[in-house]
Amino acid sequence: MGSDVKTMPAQKGTKGTQKTEERRVTIDDIHVEHLSYFAVSFVYCAYTLLLLFGYFREFLEKIQILLGLKQSPFAAPKGYAPLFKELEYFWLRRFYQRIRDLFERPIASVAGRKIKIMERVSDDENTSYRFTGTTTECLNLGSYNYLGFAENSGPIIDSVAASIKKYSFATASPAIEGGNYDLIKQLEATTARFVGKPDAIVFGMGFATNSTTIPALCSGKGVLIISDTLNHNSIVNGSRASGAVIRVFKHNDPADLEKLLRDSIVEGQPRTRRPWKKIIIIVEGIYSMEGEICRLPEIVAIKKKYKAYLYVDEAHSIGALGAHGRGVCEHWGVDPADIDILMGTFTKAFGSVGGYVASDKYIIDYLRATAYGQIYASGMSPPCVQQALGALKMIMGEDGTTEGMKRIKRLHDNSNFFRKGLQEMGFHAFGDDDSPVVPMMMYHPAKLPGLSRALLKRGIAVVIVGFPVTPLLLSRVRFCISSAHTREDLEYTLKQVSELGDILLLKYGIHK
Repeated sequence: MGSDVKTMPAQKGTKGTQKTEERRVTIDDIHVEHLSYFAVSFVYCAYTLLLLFGYFREFLEKIQILLGLKQSPFAAPKGYAPLFKELEYFWLRRFYQRIRDLFERPIASVAGRKIKIMERVSDDENTSYRFTGTTTECLNLGSYNYLGFAENSGPIIDSVAASIKKYSFATASPAIEGGNYDLIKQLEATTARFVGKPDAIVFGMGFATNSTTIPALCSGKGVLIISDTLNHNSIVNGSRASGAVIRVFKHNDPADLEKLLRDSIVEGQPRTRRPWKKIIIIVEGIYSMEGEICRLPEIVAIKKKYKAYLYVDEAHSIGALGAHGRGVCEHWGVDPADIDILMGTFTKAFGSVGGYVASDKYIIDYLRATAYGQIYASGMSPPCVQQALGALKMIMGEDGTTEGMKRIKRLHDNSNFFRKGLQEMGFHAFGDDDSPVVPMMMYHPAKLPGLSRALLKRGIAVVIVGFPVTPLLLSRVRFCISSAHTREDLEYTLKQVSELGDILLLKYGIHK
């Protein structure tokens, strides 16, 4: 850990390596412990001004509508109820639209180490765009290309091209109706072997993997889902669709999880107080907005103590964590048998699409017959299956090379180098060691477009995130590190971020 990162003691009963004995200060602690009152007040003042100007523009627009000079953007045809609520779109129209150019940037290349961004301009305050016909080449620090498999040359791409000739582009039917290709069966078997589970099932879309699997596992009365506060929206949607009772615990806090779990068992189901038929804990391997790794050993101990089930979403951790890329279980030295459901996606480290669920064979057989993503959705596209399969085999060394291991080590080295570099320069940069997600706190809303636009001019593409995706005070830029990045790429980025940090006053520093 860097010298400028404060550590906190683990909860009582924690055993094991230094990883479980110390914990980084989390993002949620920062505005309380390290950000000055002046900086916090400045952020609130900025949002207040944005609100005042937004409401003033709304007032002027309503006058124009009353005078017949402008038509309401929310007007419904005569006799119809309005489809949109004006209040709900206030933020989109008066806040987001001002910085819409920072998002939805079209690219004209592979989303690899470098990308070509299609230049565009707006003549109507970002309501619409027109392309200039030119592109800007940038270092790509915004894509989840963790192991650098977003590439258009090499043996994996050659195998993908061959699979198109053999299988075409689509399955053209759900697996339960038309069956699966032998290639999909190979991917399922290889995935199960890679993560250390008896069987696996693949889905054509990562988001649908959670949102259709959780309802199948948690349907019926008397089921309780205990979810981390910062779990992904796909988990939230899947949990809500299941009809189960949902309760949340503080982010990555085993002590709060245990208290909530114990209280839920004691109190039983609402009204009847009968025992819960099933309790499922859902966490993520790496939290994509925080770069934090879940405290799996402590969570597993709690799960065993209270005989609950554990569902781990490894969308961002599979391929990226562990000496062999096998995910959060390998990172912590946890036996995969202690995790009931291992879910992951092929969209990040593997450079493909879709997702998987790995578990015991009887659970996978049940999901094949009940999960909506298997019954109603078309299967995973064959060339995408081949891409994921080729990446898996390279990581496992089954291609006869050590290239996969080299990429994993390079990813860890790059991630730790970049995070430490930001911290040493005085930025609030967070995330755990080896995590390829490196969030850097910006807090002030006006600094988001300032940094993003300035970096784009210097040939660096990044992702910025603010309210309502994050809490009001916790706006940030999120760097996604890849094994494809060279040390020169990262040093250049650090230099540019440092210079802009001085201009935008982003070096808040971390005071012990």
